[in-house]
Amino acid sequence: MDVVAEAAEGGIRESWAALLARRGGDSAPLPDHPLAALFGPVLAAATAPDGCTVIGRLAQTLDGRIATSGGSSQWIGGRGDILHTHRLRALCDAVLVGAGTVAHDDPRLTTREVTGPHPLRVVIDPRRRLAATHRVFTDGGPPTLLAVRADAPGAAAHGAAECLRLPPGPHGVDLPALLRALRARGLSRIFVEGGGITVSHFLAAGLLDRLHVTVAPVILGSGRAAFTLPEAGCIADGLRFDWTPHRLEGGDILLDIPLRRARPPICETP
Repeated sequence: MDVVAEAAEGGIRESWAALLARRGGDSAPLPDHPLAALFGPVLAAATAPDGCTVIGRLAQTLDGRIATSGGSSQWIGGRGDILHTHRLRALCDAVLVGAGTVAHDDPRLTTREVTGPHPLRVVIDPRRRLAATHRVFTDGGPPTLLAVRADAPGAAAHGAAECLRLPPGPHGVDLPALLRALRARGLSRIFVEGGGITVSHFLAAGLLDRLHVTVAPVILGSGRAAFTLPEAGCIADGLRFDWTPHRLEGGDILLDIPLRRARPPICETP
């Protein structure tokens, strides 16, 4: 098993510097290191027709919970998972979350834990129900886009965020249209950070190129499920895939899953 841990692996700084250089357009070979093996595919050229590479990410307990029933989710993963999340932000052009994540966690969505550029922040709030007082709209940090339905009320700005109006879709806004709009702005690596419903929407729509799932050594026995999809009638309705496990600092296991825009059979249009 590969180990991507600060204390256990040498060459972290060199590998991270090479990854940031690759992000900036350097074509030099990446070093033979677990960090480069994990993040190299994130930086590969997009293969989907929309020109985007979309990476979903969740942190869950061993029994598949991403939060308690009351919504508490900080922190399921340990220090290694936090670093992994900030590295993904630094390597991607945009980090995307749903309105529920902003309402519950009020995240900043920056790269303050690692060296690297901040991504553009994108919040999906189809009906424009979030208050403009959350930090992504007020903190003076990297730019934020608020993705809303075309018929949502309000002006062209939401706090310091620009409103991006999109056609309606089965998951609030038309997600393919959102990806096309981001690509038109020169943003091709899109990190769907959460929460579980938002990641599930991208999975159900067949829009995830890769999925990173951190499994923490915790059993809750109750709480919010990691994925929310239509009810499966049989095991064959599920989506099977390959994965590569990586151990993170603190004992969490990261599963790197190449989905290549596959959809769960239960989500396929009849």
